[in-house]
Amino acid sequence: MRYKNSPRFISYLTRNTLALILAGGRGVRLKHLTKWRAKPAVPFAGKFRIIDFSLSNCVNSGIRRIGVLTQYKSHSLNLHIQRGWGHFRGELREFVELLPAQQRIEEAWYSGTADSVYQNLDIIRTHSPDHVLILAGDHVYKMDYGTMLARHVDFNADVTVGCIEVPVDKASAFGVMAVDEEMCVNKFLEKPEFPESMPGREGYALCSMGIYIFNTGFLYEQLIRDADDPHSSHDFGKDILPSIIGRYRVCAYPFTDSDNRVQAYWRDVGTVDAFWESNLELTDVTPELNLYDEDWPIWTLQEQLPPAKFIFDEDKRRGTAIDSMISGGCILSGATVRRSLLFSNVSVNDYSEVESSVVLPDVTIGKHCRIRRAVIDRGCEIPDGTVIGEDPEEDQVKYYVSPNGVVLVIPEMLGQSLHHVR
Repeated sequence: MRYKNSPRFISYLTRNTLALILAGGRGVRLKHLTKWRAKPAVPFAGKFRIIDFSLSNCVNSGIRRIGVLTQYKSHSLNLHIQRGWGHFRGELREFVELLPAQQRIEEAWYSGTADSVYQNLDIIRTHSPDHVLILAGDHVYKMDYGTMLARHVDFNADVTVGCIEVPVDKASAFGVMAVDEEMCVNKFLEKPEFPESMPGREGYALCSMGIYIFNTGFLYEQLIRDADDPHSSHDFGKDILPSIIGRYRVCAYPFTDSDNRVQAYWRDVGTVDAFWESNLELTDVTPELNLYDEDWPIWTLQEQLPPAKFIFDEDKRRGTAIDSMISGGCILSGATVRRSLLFSNVSVNDYSEVESSVVLPDVTIGKHCRIRRAVIDRGCEIPDGTVIGEDPEEDQVKYYVSPNGVVLVIPEMLGQSLHHVR
């Protein structure tokens, strides 16, 4: 196939592709972490935001025309995009453009993923792309969209859907596809109650990642048709895809590691448990998600911060971090941190212990505290002597406790009204 041996072919495709990142969701399953911010703006991996992964994938793939569709509590996300992603060269037709819900067509906000794109059709037309790449802004992964684009063209597809293999017992949270021997989709069910296994892969279902490549003219036709349907919920997974299966050429693109063809790293960090676990995975000796990959860097806003600092070297008062990731601006003052991830500007004071926890930026943990299996939100000031994660009943009275026993703490739970969370 042409794309396998033609980098210029791929670069031509990416140069003439417009990426649209859907970043307006509430993220209600993340509970209080999305009280003041949209899910794509939630901090992740020590210094990044969740949306940085989709944006970085675009840039690393050679796609430099990007629209970010925002709606729910987007101020934090807007600031991050403006400050961290405002360096593109307009004269080279490069941009990261914010596309907020603004009632451009009628007096209504975005009512679904397809409607959010439909309401920006006039803006899309001004860029005259050959293809439109639709992305979710709330997943963590590293993916070369150029290869997917090339296969979309080689297969003469109208739509190509990025897909992953998911255990059947978890697949009901996804759109599930059935394909033929050419990887053409012949059946699609959005969040079925009883997902079917893939042929020859018992126990696993082929699921949509929420990544779509459309031929631009075809996208226009389908969005206009869907907008005219009074019975549609105007969603790509629920309405657009089921309506075109069997009538047009819809292909599946399995997201696998190019070296050994196994399932590549992809995480939906949409629950408190998944968020906590995915962050702590990064403290492993060799995590599946490699943040030190110079060939595929994750870009973000680079704050000017001093190095992390560890002070005092006395018995029971030693600044120490073990099997942990500690970001810039952190100070461990006679405190011990084990298998935890500390974001920027976190202070942990004398005799305190933090274990198996994710601590977001600008948190101060007082003296003689014990914190275990917790997520501490941005700006919290933990009082001296606080114990979190040892008594589930007491934690449930004061904080949010997840189904797997992870304790989520936000400033309001501590009586610290912090309405300017970034």
